[in-house]
Amino acid sequence: MSSSKFDIIVYGATGFTGQLVAEYLAAHYKAGSGLKWAMAGRSKDKLAAVRDAIGAPADTALIVADGGDPASLKAMVDQTKLIITTVGPYQLYGSDLVAACAASGTDYLDLCGEPLWMRKMIDAHEAAAKASGARILFSCGFDSIPFELGVYFVQQAAKQALGATVSRVKTRVRDMKGTFSGGTAASARATFAAVASDLSLVSMVQDPFVLTPGFDGPKQPRGNKPVMDEDLGSWTAPFVMASINTRNVHRSNMLMDFPYGKDFVYDEMILTGPGEQGEANARKVVAAVNAERMGASGGGPKPGEGPSKEEQENGMYDLLFVAIAPDGRQVRAAVKGDRDPGYGSTSKMIAECAICLLRDAPDVPAGIWTPGAAMGDKLIKRLVDHAGLTFTVEN
Repeated sequence: MSSSKFDIIVYGATGFTGQLVAEYLAAHYKAGSGLKWAMAGRSKDKLAAVRDAIGAPADTALIVADGGDPASLKAMVDQTKLIITTVGPYQLYGSDLVAACAASGTDYLDLCGEPLWMRKMIDAHEAAAKASGARILFSCGFDSIPFELGVYFVQQAAKQALGATVSRVKTRVRDMKGTFSGGTAASARATFAAVASDLSLVSMVQDPFVLTPGFDGPKQPRGNKPVMDEDLGSWTAPFVMASINTRNVHRSNMLMDFPYGKDFVYDEMILTGPGEQGEANARKVVAAVNAERMGASGGGPKPGEGPSKEEQENGMYDLLFVAIAPDGRQVRAAVKGDRDPGYGSTSKMIAECAICLLRDAPDVPAGIWTPGAAMGDKLIKRLVDHAGLTFTVEN
């Protein structure tokens, strides 16, 4: 791959999130930074308009590629070391690109939160990726980097404080401001449609170990109804992204050769407060999630739409990770982000994830990875230095 013309191609640069990624690279990796990057999408005119709108240099390369045309995808991946793709739902538009990268030895990063499709890609392309030298990383945005790395970070802290990692971690969303992306909602709808047309997929959707082929761990909390969390003195409500994040955390544990143990139990919930008010808040969250699932609210952005710059900059998230030892001792850590989760923070995370893989972790072996298992401390450092995340031990 050393003869590649580009280090990174942003595929889907005319979409809402793709444009944010391209804008981030244009602002932070200018000429002289040593990073050669290009923008790709279906329309050269639209790409040119986005390039000018985001203030990227006039000589930024524009590449026409279409998910429905495998030859154009092959031509694109053959020119670069790494592809960032924001073109989802990936189960509808992503399979040929993963296949092309796995075959050609090109690194691949996406924002996927679709475990059924990810499992399909692992089964279909892991051997080819290992043979060609491709590193394929799914879920390089808010799903699931802050969660996967948060668990990794609190386990490192537990090792220092308690002498060992622990087999029980729980994540609690303390605060969050901002929307999930339109792509996240579209992905959920595509998954529901896939399951509705093939009921054999139901058990896979419910399986916390769907992304750990060949390994099946212990029973996990369902996380599907309000529960009083005695450790934190607060009611909790289901967290809509737990269904992807928990799967990625278990895959990460497996890829690192089970540093958290084969009996590791993990769940994610939203803190809604103590007492009767906390319980009422939790029930409200459940009602809102159910309405969203039934499509009743029609809320949230559509793919290609998103929050204003001001909304992105005023967004944030605060995640609490609690590692619990068998004797009841606890270590707590927090991961916080300085932008809205679905767009402002996600676009910075995937861009820095790509640069970390190329510059800080070139020796990561080929195969299909989670970002945290692949890059660990190097990725934490880069996200803290460049992407507005903080990782802190709280006790």
